[in-house]
Amino acid sequence: MLKWILVLWPSFLVAGIAEVVFFTVISPQELYWFGEPVHLSALATYSIGFFGFWLVCAASSLTTMFLQRPAEELNRPPH
Repeated sequence: MLKWILVLWPSFLVAGIAEVVFFTVISPQELYWFGEPVHLSALATYSIGFFGFWLVCAASSLTTMFLQRPAEELNRPPH
């Protein structure tokens, strides 16, 4: 459980910052998806954007935790 908290909480904070920066520069009404304008409300666009940023940040944190494992744990023979 602690591992998930160590991954999800910092990624939540960074996703919030990333969303603020992204949507400060880009308006939700100016977004296009496969060449078509996005016909969602601003709130829906912000929500989808936040969860997208959170997913990317969580994947980054999980990768970091995976790569920080000690060599003994990675190289032990299977039982």
